[in-house]
Amino acid sequence: MEEEKIALFETAPIPKAVMSLAVPTVLSMIVTVLYNMVDTFFVGQTGDPNQMAAVSIVTPVFLFFMAAGNIFGIGGSSFVSRSLGEKKYDRAKHISSFCLYAGIITGILGAMLMLACMTPLLHAVGTSPNTFGFSRSYLTWIAIGGPAIVVSTAFTNLIRGEGAAKASMVGMMAGTLANIILDPLFILDRFWGIPGLGMGVSGAAIATVLGNIVSIIVYIAHIISKRSVLSIRLQYFTVHNGILREVVSVGLPASAVGILMSLSNILMNNMLVTYGDIPVASMGIAMKANMLAIFVQMGLAMGIQPLVGYNYGAENYQRMKAIMKFTAICVFVSGVILTTVYFIYSRPIVSFFISDEAVIAMGITTLHALMCSTPLIGIMFVLSFSFQGMGKGKAAFILAVSRQGFIFLPCVFLLNKFFHLRGLIYSQPIADLVSIVMSLVMFLWINRALKAGEVSPLGYNV
Repeated sequence: MEEEKIALFETAPIPKAVMSLAVPTVLSMIVTVLYNMVDTFFVGQTGDPNQMAAVSIVTPVFLFFMAAGNIFGIGGSSFVSRSLGEKKYDRAKHISSFCLYAGIITGILGAMLMLACMTPLLHAVGTSPNTFGFSRSYLTWIAIGGPAIVVSTAFTNLIRGEGAAKASMVGMMAGTLANIILDPLFILDRFWGIPGLGMGVSGAAIATVLGNIVSIIVYIAHIISKRSVLSIRLQYFTVHNGILREVVSVGLPASAVGILMSLSNILMNNMLVTYGDIPVASMGIAMKANMLAIFVQMGLAMGIQPLVGYNYGAENYQRMKAIMKFTAICVFVSGVILTTVYFIYSRPIVSFFISDEAVIAMGITTLHALMCSTPLIGIMFVLSFSFQGMGKGKAAFILAVSRQGFIFLPCVFLLNKFFHLRGLIYSQPIADLVSIVMSLVMFLWINRALKAGEVSPLGYNV
């Protein structure tokens, strides 16, 4: 492992270490948000609210592939970081090889299942007669590209886990840039005088898949270079020596976040569609707009996972907690700034996506509601990714199923019953605020075990 990386993990000043890994991650997340916004923008340029609603409805299903990628990406990244902290470099090669081939197999199986169950799946996620055809077209292409989405998501995190945050950023940005360039070509009939293919939502899906393939090409180029300790060689593939267990024990809870987020979005869309297609489109736009604030904080939190994992593996708990504290302050400050900006410029932000005045009006109300928890949500992300970095799979899992399950579901049903549409809109921020408190309690529990040198009740041996 390079001396520069070792110094960054072990001796560099906390702000420098955090920013060296977190800033590239944040930039990657911002580019991802930009892609999502541009993707939604070009679909909106078709002038068809039904296509906009269709993309919003099936996006949670698309997230299942990303959730599968996170099993191997976040689980593998945590294990790679801890292995490097323990100076077990050869094990990192076995981990990355396992994650690649297991990800390909998982993507193929997921694609086959999705294509076979397409019609009942689309009815289950809440499509209406107006959106069914568009949803089917979009999801068919996403399913075909499922293996690429899984592998791309996995290696975005794996490469970050070895401390190569810049390489991870370059791969993600290359794929996103390709996606942005291809969007108008595939979606629209004509853009800036240039003829397009006019494929609508199908074009958006194809551009997404091709963007993920571009990212994979960049990641492979990095891994086969001498700068990486990872490997994609089949000879390193193994499920033994704790690799399957350790990757899945952290990756599955992390994936549960994405899976439960998808299921909760499906539930939300099913309940929103009872109020019409406009609330569905408005929620989709508000969530896309809110992604910038969420992903900036998530990027900061995600960026320190390798630092936390490395220092946990090296048993340097004092430095690990100092990294977490500094990052928590950063996410809080950024959350306050972004919330203020969003409230001031909410109308221009929502109007960027669509010109329909009814959708804009409801989109502004929905965006204001979603931003209520933004100043504090970053603290939960810091703790959640730190739990993953430490290998505390149980803690991450409990937090995931609570935020998107045990807490969110009662909020959705109760608020919808008593406050109807407005209650649905506020269900996520209320669930977030409760989950933030829960994450703090869980950290205090784990921290007490760290000080005592005991077996943590929410993970493995400390």
